[in-house]
Amino acid sequence: FLEASMKSRDATPYAVPTSAWRAAHSSTHTIRQKADMISLVAFNVGFNAPVRAPVPQMKAASSEFCYGLPGALPPVGNFDPLNLLKDKSFEQVKTLREAELTHGRVGMLASAGFLVQEKFHPLFSADGGPAIEQIPQLPVFMWFAMTLGIGISEGYRVNLGWSSPTAPDHFFQKLEDDYTPGDLGFDPLGLKPDSEEEFFAMQTKELQNGRLAMLAAAGFLAQEAVSGETWGTYWGVPEL
Repeated sequence: FLEASMKSRDATPYAVPTSAWRAAHSSTHTIRQKADMISLVAFNVGFNAPVRAPVPQMKAASSEFCYGLPGALPPVGNFDPLNLLKDKSFEQVKTLREAELTHGRVGMLASAGFLVQEKFHPLFSADGGPAIEQIPQLPVFMWFAMTLGIGISEGYRVNLGWSSPTAPDHFFQKLEDDYTPGDLGFDPLGLKPDSEEEFFAMQTKELQNGRLAMLAAAGFLAQEAVSGETWGTYWGVPEL
């Protein structure tokens, strides 16, 4: 009886046909593959670092002055009296341009600061005098705040545009290949043009204003160092 029961349990009505089993297994395998692909895509979308918006890419033109970068225009033209560009690669010239843009922007801020310090100095004691004499009068916490602000700004700039020191063919302050010198993504007024030609023209304008501002800031510093007076006092500008 027991033997008959076991044979009855293994009878055909309770067995799954081989073809049906293979079809079900194949369908389950396909569903699992699709689920794995969806999970992988979701992981990449959720955890990958954000990608910078595309910008007009700089194209190296070795036959042109400064590899065709903006900034050369009449009447000065190809101005390099110290021959700083000699034997420089395109990547090295990009690093020099990043430094020029950064100094130019600081020069523009410094020039504006020299112009307004005579009449407007909310952070100083309002005693007047050259800026080099007013800065030591700042409260201690302002020194810390300025240092922290500069450190955060520079850290963001380095993290955005500098290549890794472990990257191949690295040199000091080498920039990423897809980084445009000076393009930090800061454009709250939406002034950045979309076309390459307009963007090139705007870069040239910023360079020219920055170069003028560096000369102006140097002039303000020299005037205060020699005369010991601010520009307003030196030129007899009346008080407001």
